[in-house]
Amino acid sequence: MAIDKEAIRYHIRGLLTALGDDPDREGLRETPDRVARMYEEVFEGMNYSNHEIAQMFNKSFQDDLSVASDRKDIVLVRDIPIFSFCEHHIALMYDMKISVAYIPDGKVLGLSKIARICDMASKRLQLQERIGSDVAEIMAEAAGTEHVAVIIHGTHSCMSARGIKKEAASTVTTTFRGRFETDATLQQQLFMMLSAQ
Repeated sequence: MAIDKEAIRYHIRGLLTALGDDPDREGLRETPDRVARMYEEVFEGMNYSNHEIAQMFNKSFQDDLSVASDRKDIVLVRDIPIFSFCEHHIALMYDMKISVAYIPDGKVLGLSKIARICDMASKRLQLQERIGSDVAEIMAEAAGTEHVAVIIHGTHSCMSARGIKKEAASTVTTTFRGRFETDATLQQQLFMMLSAQ
């Protein structure tokens, strides 16, 4: 489904009026168009299903490093910066970092593809918890392995700038699939890798 920029322009103009401002004054005259273009960019991921994102970023390499599925070799890309918008308030989720780990099964995914997957999954109206499960699902398909872990740290402006106004509060979520979910030794190895400098 394509983002309807004309509808966004129309509704942003109405929102400006509803807020008691004049959408025709100089500072706001181009705001509906600017917001429509911004939304097209920051919500790009809404145009694609998880399967389509996995297909876009599944560039992999045959594993020639003797990484076998019965071993506990972990590929970890850590602290990938992202942002998203909370679906409850359309408020910014910021200072977000995603760490993604997987156990290769015969092939390795291009490292930049992991960052692109995180970026695209976050470019939706989201919950932090769903970003983790979306990234895990996309990674599993793109990398051809069920053994995926996603750890996200983030700050939510719906908590820091409104309501309870706790600007120092951050949220941490984990999503474990496959052996990351069941193997305590593997989890311990992952957390050691995450804490290493």
